Amino acid sequence: MSNVLLVDGPAGDPTADRRDRPSDGEALDAYSSVITAVARDLAPSVANLRVYRHVRGGRRIAGGGSAFVLAPDGYLVTSAHVVERSAPDGVASFIDGREMTFEVVGADALSDLALLRTEGRDLVPAVLGDAATLRVGQLVVAIGNPYGFAGSVTAGVVSALGRSLPVRSGSTQRVVDNVIQTDAALNPGNSGGALVDGRGRVVGVNTAVAGVGLGLAVPVDATTRRIISALMTDGRVRRAYLGIAGGARPLPPRTVARLGRDRAIEVVEIVPGSPAAAAGLQPEDLLVEAAGVQLRGVDDLHRLMTEEMIGRAIDLTVVRQGEERRMSITPRELGDGA
Repeated sequence: MSNVLLVDGPAGDPTADRRDRPSDGEALDAYSSVITAVARDLAPSVANLRVYRHVRGGRRIAGGGSAFVLAPDGYLVTSAHVVERSAPDGVASFIDGREMTFEVVGADALSDLALLRTEGRDLVPAVLGDAATLRVGQLVVAIGNPYGFAGSVTAGVVSALGRSLPVRSGSTQRVVDNVIQTDAALNPGNSGGALVDGRGRVVGVNTAVAGVGLGLAVPVDATTRRIISALMTDGRVRRAYLGIAGGARPLPPRTVARLGRDRAIEVVEIVPGSPAAAAGLQPEDLLVEAAGVQLRGVDDLHRLMTEEMIGRAIDLTVVRQGEERRMSITPRELGDGA
């Protein structure tokens, strides 16, 4: 026979032990409190996107992603690849049940950012933060619509900072700098959603799943703000273009001793009719410096090719056959015959 021990509650008041237990609110620790507060505050600002793509035979197939509200008059931010090759409009839905069509104001594949606009004029905007203030190990929350499950929330930490994300637009390749790595779970459909710090400020735009427990987000920083502003004003981002293909290469020891630097960009190919061809650059030239900026790799040159460089003559330091040369080159706008 089994022995059963029965424990009586306090005499005369069977509910007293329940009153002594902490409430749900008291039971929430600080970590949970932060996440629930962020989820509560940001959920109205995150949209579930349905986008449509035309395929052969005139059919339209649906895709999805996420976005967050930038301004109450209908502007949304998402990832460029979410709306890439899509119809010019789609549908954005919010947790309050509202659905509204949106149009693509502009998309920039080389930063993986896009700006949308809906007909809504009373949306709840998210508060933008600054990814430059993030620290490794800091709590972050991802809010989006993975697999179409609207308003999904995952939490994690900043696993690493300063990552690079290769992007492409046609034959043009660039690297998005200062990408945030997080272990907050990201899945298909999270792209374009918000990565938020513990104070509810958007510090990143979720963009890629690089592996299990390894998500990437484009940082919300000064560069991102300029890109969004350009998309809002012009519908596109202007960049400068030289017309070279190349890669990083160590400098010869003699050149290292003379210049005090050990790496440069080796020119592999010159695009005919490009600014590089007009300037007289040749394959096997080593680009050491441009506009006073030391060049250690192609990414250094890409960072220089901003709108301000279009049509402006800049000085180049080139090593050709072991001899240092000074040259001048005038970048052209990317896409203007490039």
